[in-house]
Amino acid sequence: MPQIPEKIHELTVGQLAARSGAAVSALHFYESKGLISSRRTSGNQRRFGRDALRRVAFVRAAQRVGIPLATIREALAELPEERTPTEEDWARLSASWRSELDERIKQLNRLRDHLTDCIGCGCLSLETCVLSNPDDAFGERLTGSRLLVERRDNPAPEPASRAREREKECCD
Repeated sequence: MPQIPEKIHELTVGQLAARSGAAVSALHFYESKGLISSRRTSGNQRRFGRDALRRVAFVRAAQRVGIPLATIREALAELPEERTPTEEDWARLSASWRSELDERIKQLNRLRDHLTDCIGCGCLSLETCVLSNPDDAFGERLTGSRLLVERRDNPAPEPASRAREREKECCD
């Protein structure tokens, strides 16, 4: 990892990429989303403060545990401008994200538990199929173990739940 002398207070995008391990394109994306910021030189080149290193590390760590970028941006917005997130910041924010992660884990566990039901049947058209055909939308029109490619003049099937709602609206 290239070392940057202490007297250099700003980094080029290439230096930031080399030090953080993030691709230059990722850094540009992070900047466009407001996660990091830079200033422009008279030659229109980006220059990042050294605090961007810690911010990029913070973003990447939060992403690895599944935190959406919008949530990360909100967390970073709580910090004073150009202050790097500290260990205390991470502890506070990660504690607030714990319930969201716990809920995702529950959803993934449910998905895993239903995975064998769906694949095991072979038809992918069970009313209980939570993966590829929720509410058995295709089962009302089609049968069999696979869906045939339909002609363009044939519209896609309407979800069963929407069809029931429409039927109630017209018949009530």
